[in-house]
Amino acid sequence: MARKSLVGVVADELLDRIIAGEFPPGASVPGELELSARHEVSRMTVREAMKTLEAQRILSVERGRGTFVNPLNRWSSLEAVLRAASEGQNGPAAAVQLIELRRMLETGACELAAQRITDAELKEVHARVQDMREAHEANDLAGFVAADLAFHDLILQASENVFVAVLFEPLHRVLEKRRTETSQVPQIQEHAIGHHQNIADALAARDPQRARNAMDSHMQQTLDDLRSYVLEAGSANT
Repeated sequence: MARKSLVGVVADELLDRIIAGEFPPGASVPGELELSARHEVSRMTVREAMKTLEAQRILSVERGRGTFVNPLNRWSSLEAVLRAASEGQNGPAAAVQLIELRRMLETGACELAAQRITDAELKEVHARVQDMREAHEANDLAGFVAADLAFHDLILQASENVFVAVLFEPLHRVLEKRRTETSQVPQIQEHAIGHHQNIADALAARDPQRARNAMDSHMQQTLDDLRSYVLEAGSANT
């Protein structure tokens, strides 16, 4: 068990260096001898750590040439991709792709929820919109983000599709971080409140197509606001 734990530590530290940009896609990583000296472990431990990252398609071994970092879109470990999205150097692209993923999943979940949501769940959905309004007026960023996340969680649950909820669970930490970044802008909060109200109204009408369209409009608004208020503003300040 101790050796397995040590392998994990070495793999995690090398992954941290990859995510930090020390070894970008296409770059070769140090050899076993250098890594074993750096981490003060055996070459066998380093070899097993490299195999772990290779199995997750983070690294590729080319016989006679070395070991190279794969592009992020080839990685097969969701945990590693989420770490890269939340901690890595490719923040803007990851933020856009996260919205694209949400758009694919949440529009369908909202369509299902319109057909399956209970009166009690619907009451909770409307309550979370009110929580967002009150947090916005009180300049309570943490409260706004919490209400926003809870609103979307309610819809995922109301869809009654177990796979949707399971897929979204690992994303929660990254979503919270991204929501906090974007919700710092008052205009984005105002836009979000309006769209959340539209979604709640569509769910109350039990209209699947209207609910799907309302969520899709919200995702487009989220993407537009991210680009206008966060990404473009950030690039202008650099």
